[in-house]
Amino acid sequence: MGIKKVWFITGASKGLGLSLVNQLLKAGQSVAATSRNVNDLISAVNSNSEKFLPIAVNLADELSVEDAINATVAQFGRIDVVINNAGYGIGGSIEELTDKETKDAFDVNVFGTLNVIRKVSLHLRTQRSGHIINIASIAGIVGATGWAVYSAAKAAVIALSEVLAEDLKEFGVKVTVVAPGAFRTSFLKEESLTLAKNPIDAYQEVRVIHERYLKMDGTQAGDPEKAAAAMISLASMPNPPIHLLLGKDALHRAIIKTDALTKEYQDWKAITISTDFD
Repeated sequence: MGIKKVWFITGASKGLGLSLVNQLLKAGQSVAATSRNVNDLISAVNSNSEKFLPIAVNLADELSVEDAINATVAQFGRIDVVINNAGYGIGGSIEELTDKETKDAFDVNVFGTLNVIRKVSLHLRTQRSGHIINIASIAGIVGATGWAVYSAAKAAVIALSEVLAEDLKEFGVKVTVVAPGAFRTSFLKEESLTLAKNPIDAYQEVRVIHERYLKMDGTQAGDPEKAAAAMISLASMPNPPIHLLLGKDALHRAIIKTDALTKEYQDWKAITISTDFD
């Protein structure tokens, strides 16, 4: 794995986050890992290494995030790589999802990421190095029926990462946004997925799509250990990508979307360019 680094990883008690922590500790890296429930995290990682710092964090609370960043710097002296992995799925039509359900999803998937970036940027700017890796989803590029709020949240992560890369490049800080497809994690299990509590009978196609996704649990093509290894490799690259898709399904869906957008832009070019001053 090369040079030893200090890693700060959110959402580390399960899924890709847990795979990342275990692989990094095995390689002798220093890892600060966060979870809302620190006991679950400690139990899942099961490590007594002095290079492992488990931290209980409420990502929606700026002070909680700031305390976690400060604790990491106090323990390890610096932070080199930040992986904003925490998030959860939310399904339902926009009409079905309440304001609270929607805001709660954005608090974790978007504002939690923003809070970490806001609090860690000073450290990375000061040391004029570092790498922020934000985990989005192919859903942020290609949405699917019944997942509008989740797609919107992940699209926001992609958009903010693109501009963040521009904002931080003068300080030597790199940014990558990762968009995985379907991986065999706990994403489709109850602890990682929320469905509308008040479904509306009229949305039958939404129910059909949700059932189809739930039946995929445990059979997804993506290997989380390989995904973790791919993300870890980014930190040793002198010129890492700003966007990284993970999984054949993600690549396939993204290419179809890109081709469709190009065609639509061209098909409506006449109206598009008609709005300029002559």
